[in-house]
Parts: sequence; C-alpha cells; structure tokens
Amino acid sequence: MPFSAAAAADRYLSLAPTVRDALAEGLPLVALESTVIAHGLPYPTNVETALAMEEAIRAEGAVPATIAIGDGRIMVGLERASLEELATAEDVLKVSRRDLAFALASQRLGATTVSGTMLCAHLAGIRFFATGGIGGVHRGGESTLDISADLMELSRTPVLVVCAGAKAILDLPRTLEYLETQGVPVLGWQTDEFPAFYTPRSGLRLQQRVDDEAQVAAIARTHWDCGLAGLLVCSPVPAEAALPAAQVETAIASALSEAEAKGIHGSSLTPFLLRQVAETTGGASIEANRALLINNARVAARIARAYGSSTGQL
Repeated sequence: MPFSAAAAADRYLSLAPTVRDALAEGLPLVALESTVIAHGLPYPTNVETALAMEEAIRAEGAVPATIAIGDGRIMVGLERASLEELATAEDVLKVSRRDLAFALASQRLGATTVSGTMLCAHLAGIRFFATGGIGGVHRGGESTLDISADLMELSRTPVLVVCAGAKAILDLPRTLEYLETQGVPVLGWQTDEFPAFYTPRSGLRLQQRVDDEAQVAAIARTHWDCGLAGLLVCSPVPAEAALPAAQVETAIASALSEAEAKGIHGSSLTPFLLRQVAETTGGASIEANRALLINNARVAARIARAYGSSTGQL
C-alpha cells in the first residue's frame, strides 16, 4: 500500500483538544520539541521553561503544541503530567526521523529532536516550530561525518524553525555551508550575523536579514508556494542573558576534551557537552538557554500569527 500522510496521521497522531480545535478553526499554532525537556535542561528548570515557552506563545495569540512520543502515538500538545514525566523519567528515547518508527512500534516514551519534531509537526499540519539551537556539523565532522539530521530535515520538510542559530558546541561555519548546500534559507531575525546560541554574534555574516514578522510570513508563503521545504529563522539570545564568547569557547574546549577522554559520541554527545558547559559556566549557560528558548517561542508565535493574517489559512 502506498504511503498516505493522512492515513499515518489518523493512525499515529494523538492531538490535544486545544490543538485539534486550533487546526479546525485555523488558529496560529507553534510546535515545540521535547528533547530540551528530557535531555537538554535539568529538573525542574526543564518543566518551568517548557511551561514558560507555552505561555509566551499564548501571550502572542497563538496555540502551543509540545510534541513527544508515548504509548505508540505521536502526542501533539502535552498536559502538565506528561511534561513532568518527560522531565523526570529515566531512559527516555531521543527521537529523530530515524528513530520514529522504532519509538512508535515499541511504545516507548520518546522526546523529539528538531528533526523529529519537524516531521511530526508536518504530519499534524503545523507549519511553525520554536526551538533553542538546531543541530549541525560537529567539530571534526569533516573526518567523522557527524552531521545532525536536523540539517537534512530542513531541506525536505516544509516547516519554519525559529532558533538561536546552531548549538555553540558545533562547527558553525561548516553548519552554514551545509545548509547552503541543502538549499535551506537562513534568515537573520533583526541581525546580519548567524547567532552562536549563547552569544548573539559568531562573525559569520548572513545573506538575508528580516526585521519583522510580516516580512518573514511573506517569504515563507512564497517559499511554500514554490514547493520548497524548510526555512530557518535565527533569533539571537536576548542581550541580558548572553554570555561572553571567550567564556563559552573555553567551556566548550574543556567539554570536548572530556568527551574525547570518556569516548562519548553519537546521540549522547550533545547532551553531555551541554551539561559540561553548564557546569563550567556555573549554570550561566542554562540561564542563557532558558532565555533564548522563551524568546524564540515568542518570535515564532508572532510569525505564525502574521502568516495566518496574510494568507487566511495556517
């Protein structure tokens, strides 16, 4: 039997009532990932941040839809109890496109990455998604070929992602080169530079700058009208929460050295590096992460609302 997105959605999607109603009424929706809850931030900061992101989206007139995997279903829109479970459970699967079928078939509890969330949001009919930092080309990736699935997903799935650039632990120049090769538009939200996650500047100039949500909405509409896939909107970390670039680079170098000594690689590498950086910075990186996540949720909601106003549909 040929693949049918509608059949897949009917069989595997579990929509929260608020999400179902928003889709039916054409209200602006913003998807949120769950890996940041299960693997990115410590408890209880992870739950507090997830709730704050949802509230920031509501305050901008949109509907939040946090996505995770559980009981053989793609859960779109989580209750507080489900957020708490993701935040505290052990051995939560990290679910990208590669892992989705396994997570569903084995009925495991899973937290979706950027690529996993994009795919699931698309199945649910949600076009906008806010995250912290996307994955990218890892340092040393020219020899290890350790490249996040997030980059390929952006080239194939028509979802707009708001982020604070790629995670600073990555090779940012090569990440931008890879995005260009894949034909992914990288738009600087009120900036001419690619943000470096914990810091607003990377020294890497962007080709395209956008200064308001109506401009982004028009670009997204045209992009999708032409049958193209994902877009990346890069919003710098708020200035009051940004960390000095030198402090970040020192912390990352120490974390990478520790990871190499312990033989940590693959999907475990990024969570390990983020924890090490948080420890080295005395928790300052966690505060920066929290601030940029909430800010990105707010920006994504504004874009989603502007898109709905300009097209009459979401």
